[in-house]
Amino acid sequence: MKKYFAQLRPLERRVAVAVLVVFFLVLNWVFIWPHFADWDNLQRRGDLAAQKLQTYQKVITQAAAYQKLVKDLESSGDVVPPEDQSIDFIRTVQTQSFASGVGLLTTGRMIPSTNDQFFVEEVLNVNVSGTDDQLVDFLYKLGTGPSMIRVRGLEMQPDAPHQHLTAQIRLVASYAKNPPAKTVPPKNTPAKPAPANPPRSI
Repeated sequence: MKKYFAQLRPLERRVAVAVLVVFFLVLNWVFIWPHFADWDNLQRRGDLAAQKLQTYQKVITQAAAYQKLVKDLESSGDVVPPEDQSIDFIRTVQTQSFASGVGLLTTGRMIPSTNDQFFVEEVLNVNVSGTDDQLVDFLYKLGTGPSMIRVRGLEMQPDAPHQHLTAQIRLVASYAKNPPAKTVPPKNTPAKPAPANPPRSI
């Protein structure tokens, strides 16, 4: 290489050096410069992975608490067999309306919903009539009872004599989706009598 440069004229040497510099810059531009940010990206990905690992480990340490919460959700609410849930819902509303002095004018069609993982929702539209205190007592005691009934929609207006309020209420009740089966104790079966000894032949 030195002999080659020694044989070149000064102008040719400048041209050769310029070509080599341009070639070196092109190589860097194609292969080196695009990867300058790789180290920063690698460090950023490492930091994100460490944060994600720390989050996962924190959640894993709380697995027992989450399992207890799931069991509490599964066992909360009234334990009512699926075939009796609609009847239980209507019966609860009727009983509480009578206890609060609210007139139950009409009831709509029951609408079931099973989108939740732990509960089955029953939706019931009712039309009631009563005084302010009676309606407040009716709604409050429905919401605080063990049946997990809550109000999803409410429209009120006074009746014609302006002595009572009529209300259209959408009620939602939640029941456990998979209630624990009732264990029936086994019946005491009487012991079978011992077979009589057959007569001996002489």
